[in-house]
Amino acid sequence: MANPVVADGAPPARFLTFWLGQEVFGMGIRAVREIIQMRPMTSLPLMPRFMRGVINLRGAVVPVIDLSARFGREPATLCKKSCIVIFDAVRNGERVELGLLVDSVSEVLTIAADAIDPPPDFGNSVRRDFIQGIGKVGERFVTLLDPDRALDVQEMASLCESAQDVALG
Repeated sequence: MANPVVADGAPPARFLTFWLGQEVFGMGIRAVREIIQMRPMTSLPLMPRFMRGVINLRGAVVPVIDLSARFGREPATLCKKSCIVIFDAVRNGERVELGLLVDSVSEVLTIAADAIDPPPDFGNSVRRDFIQGIGKVGERFVTLLDPDRALDVQEMASLCESAQDVALG
């Protein structure tokens, strides 16, 4: 039976892998612009927990999303290996840069199309619609994120507006 996650005959894909707690996640390398060290962030009032703040990246204001908090977990605890993955997102048809706060970056993996299974119906700590698939790499698994859904700028903006409405009562 063909894998419903990928098209038949699709070439292998490359994923940047990173750690959140004890789990490894991957995101298609094409969306990733760069990886930067932690730097001072400016907190913004009336934002949801997952919006960690903004950074100055070569003169541009870049929002930083705490990916752990976005997944409904405790906010990330910063450590020496914590870093920010800068990637491209689309909002209202325009490209915007967003930062993802992760515990550490691991490596870039090439995963064959037939080694990617659909998201499981059970047992995952991340919303199923956030997951593109589960990549099999040797004896381990990598949860492959669908950045268009997990990091949907429109949905996150709505959550920010809701947080403001609640705070302003």
